[in-house]
Amino acid sequence: MFSRLGAAAARRPLLIVLVWMLLAASWLALAVVGVTGQGLFDRLHSGEPSVPGSESQVGRQIVDDAATTGESITLALADVEMTDPEQLAQVQRTLNALRPNVAGVEGVAEVMDPFQVPGGLEDPAAAVLLSTAGDGFVVTVTLEPDLSATTEAAARDEVVDLLRAVPQDIGPEVDGLVSGSHLITEEIVGQLEQDLQRGELVALPLSLLIMVVVFGGFLAAGIPILGALASIAGGLGALYGFSFWLDLDSAVVNVVTVMALGLSIDYGLLIVSRYREEAHRLLREVEASPTRRSRSSRKPKRGKDELGRTALVRTMATAGRTVAFSGLTVAICVASLMVMRADVLKAVGAAGLSVVLIAVVTAMSLVPALIALLGRRLMRPGMLTRIPGLRALFARLGDVPPEHGFFSRLAVVTQKRPWIVVLLTTAVLVVLASPLLTVHLRNSTLEMIPEGSEQRQFLQLIEESYPALATPPVSVVVESVAAVDVAAAIAEVSDVTGVDPPRAIDDTYSLLGVRLEGDDAGGPLATEAVAAIRDLRETADLGEYWVIGQAASQVDFVDSMAEGAPIAGGLVVLAIFVLLFLMTGSLLIPLKALVVNMLSLAAGLGATAWVFAEGNLEGLLGFTSTGGLESYVVAMAAAFGFGLAMDYEVFLLARVKEHWDAGEDNDTAVRNGLQRTGRIITSAGLVMIMVFGGFMTGEMLMIKQVGFALAFTVLLDATVVRILLVPATMTMLGRANWWAPGPLRRLHARFGIQH
Repeated sequence: MFSRLGAAAARRPLLIVLVWMLLAASWLALAVVGVTGQGLFDRLHSGEPSVPGSESQVGRQIVDDAATTGESITLALADVEMTDPEQLAQVQRTLNALRPNVAGVEGVAEVMDPFQVPGGLEDPAAAVLLSTAGDGFVVTVTLEPDLSATTEAAARDEVVDLLRAVPQDIGPEVDGLVSGSHLITEEIVGQLEQDLQRGELVALPLSLLIMVVVFGGFLAAGIPILGALASIAGGLGALYGFSFWLDLDSAVVNVVTVMALGLSIDYGLLIVSRYREEAHRLLREVEASPTRRSRSSRKPKRGKDELGRTALVRTMATAGRTVAFSGLTVAICVASLMVMRADVLKAVGAAGLSVVLIAVVTAMSLVPALIALLGRRLMRPGMLTRIPGLRALFARLGDVPPEHGFFSRLAVVTQKRPWIVVLLTTAVLVVLASPLLTVHLRNSTLEMIPEGSEQRQFLQLIEESYPALATPPVSVVVESVAAVDVAAAIAEVSDVTGVDPPRAIDDTYSLLGVRLEGDDAGGPLATEAVAAIRDLRETADLGEYWVIGQAASQVDFVDSMAEGAPIAGGLVVLAIFVLLFLMTGSLLIPLKALVVNMLSLAAGLGATAWVFAEGNLEGLLGFTSTGGLESYVVAMAAAFGFGLAMDYEVFLLARVKEHWDAGEDNDTAVRNGLQRTGRIITSAGLVMIMVFGGFMTGEMLMIKQVGFALAFTVLLDATVVRILLVPATMTMLGRANWWAPGPLRRLHARFGIQH
């Protein structure tokens, strides 16, 4: 099958490239514009993670179902001289003009400000809307429920414009900030788009530069980049399709785009490198042939075309098979997220799976078609190799790896003292993984908004100056008849500083706001308070109630991860074990690969915890620590990081197995396999680091954490693990690497995957 794919690409390269251009353009247009004018970024969501059937989700649903009003839009004013009669009069004039204008907007249900309260500004009802420092107040506009999307959007935009004009109408020294749930989502998604563009602007040029060095020219280096661009377009189109099936969190787009870019470049790099290797091998065979001169003198061009086709067929039969196998392993790892209960992880798993498959299809069709179109030119050294100052560099790094070089010499050193190498590298990985023992997992929502942004400033202003309006870190939905008793019991819980008076949400239920020491919605105190409040059911007869809010959602999310992890991990381990057995015919190699890759992943996550949870390198990386790691990050980094580790494992094992099958002894096969793939693995790893590092330049904290976790995991895997630890362990095992019981050997002989 893989040989036929190579032959098909050689026969119809232009048609394949044109089809891919049409598909990529269509996918990109679909993602940007959509079917009805609503593109991918218009369909993204942001908020507390939802775990279907969890206590927090059920309680939130009760609140949503009982809601009798629509979205609220709030203006918070600061630096108002409330004691100045002249400015106070101007405030009254401005609000008197504002109220009828806002109330006249179609879809507005209510306008509320402290100057409407019958008892005046001294009334407790008005005090809630006044700042604690007495230098500002808030105006809240509530929309009608069940508005059509068009009417709601028009009403929201008109109200926001009217509210934003208020500060200047009062006085030039007055500041005002406008916020609402939709504005917060817009800011998060807008920042996401900026981070995405910035990441690509950083990652693509650096990736191209690395591949120019690897290949010694722009022509060969450009092929993986073109494949990556097609994969990104396909990934965005797939995400748009998934948005009709799943609620896509705003962070999903960046993660999936990063994977499309990195994997496509990895696979394109492997195929282009193998093609040049096979082409050079065929050229040497032709040069050594006694009839070369007579054949080449008759039809030189046709002879080179035939050589290129043969090289492409051989490439797809070897590297193409490796790409398909590697893509399958990554797809299995990513798809494991789909067994989790949390909607956001299901979305990441489904979208990530589609992107991996698109990257594989691109590498198996578009990349070989581009090679076929440029085949003869790819066989020649790149133009940059003619520059005297760069010639020596490209002679060592570019074109085709020599039979003996840096990586084979490194393998010789490793094989002399394999036990020492194993102990030292394992110790390094264990030390790096140690911060995971004390890490706190959290699910930030509003904390993801960059410092200094308008919506972040609004939320900080509300917390500092309008504490009664700030969303409590923990809320409790309770039957109204038991609200007073439940509130009294909760007030006795450790670290609870107060419970807001019950607020009826319908005829049956009320809502209690729970205030905590520090009020960090995602911190350890909040999660401990959630557990303590839920435990009250066992010690007191308080009836039925549901703990909700960011902290409760975080607890339910982490619990759902712990619940789904054994199933997801078991499926990944079983599938990878079977696939590696079919590839190698060994029982020990799959077991060793799983253990080593888990250790590598733990080290990457441990380093991420050390940086982001413990607040190290804040200035260098431009973030403020929240005291924990995002739960999303752990789940996604585990799935994608383990998949990438298996990606490089397959690259190396496939080549070592080739040499073993060719009759070489174990140590020689390891040395030669490492020499042939070491440059590809380190180059591909460096490209991945650039890709992930590019997205670390953005502002979104979660994207920074994912980018760092994956970049550091790849750095460890492509150097310490793949270049040192794996060759050392394979040397220690010797011939036992390839052992399997007789029945399994016969099974592998029948169903095994071989080049």
